[in-house]
Amino acid sequence: MEIETKNAIYIGAEGREALYDLSIPQTFNGNMILFIHGYMGFKDWGCWDKVANYFLSKGYGYAKFNISHNGTTINDHLNFIDEEAFAQNSYFKELMDIRAMIDLTIEKIPRLDQLILIGHSRGGGMALIAGLDPRVSKIVSWAGISSIERRFPVGDDLLKWKKEGVKYVHNSRTNQELPLSFLQYEEFIAHKDELSIEKSCQELKKPVALFHGTMDVSVPISEGNELSSLLNVPLNIIEGADHTFKSSHPWNNSMLPATLLELCQKTDAFIQLTASK
Repeated sequence: MEIETKNAIYIGAEGREALYDLSIPQTFNGNMILFIHGYMGFKDWGCWDKVANYFLSKGYGYAKFNISHNGTTINDHLNFIDEEAFAQNSYFKELMDIRAMIDLTIEKIPRLDQLILIGHSRGGGMALIAGLDPRVSKIVSWAGISSIERRFPVGDDLLKWKKEGVKYVHNSRTNQELPLSFLQYEEFIAHKDELSIEKSCQELKKPVALFHGTMDVSVPISEGNELSSLLNVPLNIIEGADHTFKSSHPWNNSMLPATLLELCQKTDAFIQLTASK
């Protein structure tokens, strides 16, 4: 059952259309990976296609998708051209997107041995929450966040955001000042219990692997250690790796950076080691 779907449309949070890729190799081993990108990321960022190809070469099925409100559109999946959608994005909407993609994946490939969530950065934290779904076999966090609540401002900064209704965040890659609606915080408060990474970690009863680079300045390794403590699983250290494991966008090299290749190899080893669990 070989499948190669590129830039297909799924229906995400609030009925918004977004794009996904889904591939099943001819040598399918029954294990399906669903990859969740991080903040200001997208499914075709940097090395993510090459990461997909790595796992496909090992016999895995692989799906990756754009978060519905990440600022890209179905007509332009490489740039943050829809700033209003970006402004309205929230952790809860992202959870709805992931659940929609789990539904779609199970519908497309109904007889799976395992469904594995891999999330990077913010996506790593979201994978730990979405991984409570009984259809998910295991979860892998790459440089994942350990708290959503700590991503929001406090005190006067929070009051200013509430009063003005919007604040702006700088994207150093695109040099955009991207808007963030206060709605994001309100949606978090409305779904605070469901969006607790700590609570999810305490409830998870399935294999989880945590990976973090020693040179990560975007999500410090202390957050990986916190997740390790919450889950009572080891933190796997990738020496010399930064937040994106030495990858960048655009990525024009035909090879994966060494630290990202190491990450993929160790992730594969984890999945194989826990295949019967």
